[in-house]
Amino acid sequence: MTKIHPFVLLLVSFTSLSASAQEKAPSYLPEIHGTIRSKYEYQPDLDAGRFEVRNARFSLSGKVTPYVAYKAEIDLCDEGSIKMLDAYTRLTPWKNFQMTLGQMRVPFTIDAHRSPHQQYFANRSFIAKQVGNVRDVGVTLGYKWTNGLPITLEGGLFNGSGLTNQKDYWTKGINFSTKMQINLPAGFNLILSMQKIKPEAVSEYLYDAGINYHSRRWHIEAEYLSKHYQHKAFQTVNAFDGFICYDLPLRHAFFSKVSFLGRFDYMDNHSDGKAYLDGKANPDGSLIVNDHRRNRITGGVTLSLGKPFISDIRINYEKYHYPNGGTPKISEQDKLVIEVMTRF
Repeated sequence: MTKIHPFVLLLVSFTSLSASAQEKAPSYLPEIHGTIRSKYEYQPDLDAGRFEVRNARFSLSGKVTPYVAYKAEIDLCDEGSIKMLDAYTRLTPWKNFQMTLGQMRVPFTIDAHRSPHQQYFANRSFIAKQVGNVRDVGVTLGYKWTNGLPITLEGGLFNGSGLTNQKDYWTKGINFSTKMQINLPAGFNLILSMQKIKPEAVSEYLYDAGINYHSRRWHIEAEYLSKHYQHKAFQTVNAFDGFICYDLPLRHAFFSKVSFLGRFDYMDNHSDGKAYLDGKANPDGSLIVNDHRRNRITGGVTLSLGKPFISDIRINYEKYHYPNGGTPKISEQDKLVIEVMTRF
């Protein structure tokens, strides 16, 4: 038999160990993701339609060490404007605990916390769009209990300055938000959250409770939000969002599945928390109705290409009702929506 020099054996062993170590070493290469949402809307009452690019989001995320992660996300077309959305660093000093510092969506509600590619309908609920939609700069802490009943708890402190008013913004008061999610047996999840914000001179306190059920084909969800204004500067706002989704897998077809959806959502007269005088923003004025009381029924189908939330064609029809005869905004009327969403 041919003898193999000991040096050759040592070299082969070292190479094998190095290759094995490289395979197990974590990757710190950044991940690039994006979401493109393009839609066509037709309003029968106006007999008019429009094409729109609703979102063109791009994000860069990754890790620089096993304990330090980051994310930066920008939307090049958020209703026609360029906005920096997420810009934060996340520290995970030990398992199940994390601290996030920077600009982010605050931990509050169910539907408002969904990214555009995770939405079930082409247009967001009233809770997600008007009543409970907040992004801000601050710090959050999060912890997950995995023993027994799984519970996720998040809480944070925030400026209240929003996304664009940070440089010369100083405050003696801090906004806060807390959220708890309990994973119940049999596919149920209970979500409770509370938030304090101060858009201007008047503080607002928001309380939200929701529950959803998810199985292989069904997703059922209900969420209620109550918004209170300090010193009773405006009447309490109640909002509700409930929907059901059924997925029908398709075989040997262009689409991987078709989803049938139905939603009912409602909101009271709503103020954005800012003062107006003679129809213009003015701190010497008072709170006014920015969104009139209304409810809406939405029905539709979603045609999915590939995995869920990768590329969907959402076809919805929205029927609005204004019980007090409020004047609807031009985009808050009955409409047919056909949207193509692509996530990469």
